Amino acid sequence: MVMGDRPDVETSSPPEAALDLFGLAGQLGVALGRVPLKTPWRGPFKTLSANVTANLTREMIRSFMGYSTSLRIEDFRSIEMVLDRLSSVVMPPVIASYNVSYEVASVGGVPGIWYRPDGVDEPRRTIAYFHGGGYVGTSPWMYAAFTSAIARRTRCDVFVADYRLAPEFPYPHGAEDGMTVLGALVDSGIPASDIFLAGDSGGGGLICSLMHLMDYVEAQDLAGVILFSPEVDLVLDQPSVADNASHDILPWNIPTSAYLRGDGHHAFVSPLIQDVSDWPPTYIVYGADEMFRDPIRQFVDHLEASDVEVEAVEVPGMFHVFPILMPWAPPSHKTFRDLQRFIKAA
Repeated sequence: MVMGDRPDVETSSPPEAALDLFGLAGQLGVALGRVPLKTPWRGPFKTLSANVTANLTREMIRSFMGYSTSLRIEDFRSIEMVLDRLSSVVMPPVIASYNVSYEVASVGGVPGIWYRPDGVDEPRRTIAYFHGGGYVGTSPWMYAAFTSAIARRTRCDVFVADYRLAPEFPYPHGAEDGMTVLGALVDSGIPASDIFLAGDSGGGGLICSLMHLMDYVEAQDLAGVILFSPEVDLVLDQPSVADNASHDILPWNIPTSAYLRGDGHHAFVSPLIQDVSDWPPTYIVYGADEMFRDPIRQFVDHLEASDVEVEAVEVPGMFHVFPILMPWAPPSHKTFRDLQRFIKAA
């Protein structure tokens, strides 16, 4: 269930949606034309094609995000519905190519999609995954390729929760859905020690809220936490937010007010000031060129100072959520190998 399918969530009319999609296509065309003007051959990779592809990805995603968040929320939801429907048609063959099966289902009443690797005889472990999107957008279908790859490489069952999003459902609605999913997994008989919490960007930040709100199980009883470029600071006042704005995929004016509607310094939404001493083993990967770099560094230091077993990987030359956007890149391949090793060790 994408947000536009929920009761009381407004969407625009079909003609308006068509006009917005036309505008999006135009914006992406401008981004494509801008790439040759920005020395696209420069980058962290050894080959020209890889650097050009990375720079193209950066420009296209930044333009997509900037245009989408400039729309009225009704128009944004309509575009999101189109992308979700398209993904639900395109992604099943991709999922099957990973030797992974999927099931549209719900956990504790929270809708989502299960991804299960085929041919796994040994006891499976479970990953509860919370997708990114700045707390305001995307859906489980849009993450199908990435989460299928996780299921295949880790041999874990992966449930991607379709939690409620802002601005229609600001904090704490998404966190409440996350708590419901975790509680339902435990109530279903899955030991907490077989459950990993994973997420990227805003979904990673949501996991930090769940760890602070934990009441179904003791946090340290979980198998581990996996974070891809987590949005751990909603105040956005650290140097990398400005210094890396020209290098990242995120728009320079990252919106957070729709989700917060309050104080970004509060421990409920900022793990930088949480008591994290009871966190389980944690794996974090992020790019050195992303706007969230400095808050993530601070968060890693906070975990280490609290004696949490943490493995943090800062990848030079990479931007926000690069393993999702560039699965073909060598750093992304290494991320999957590291993730596989981390889960096996945990």
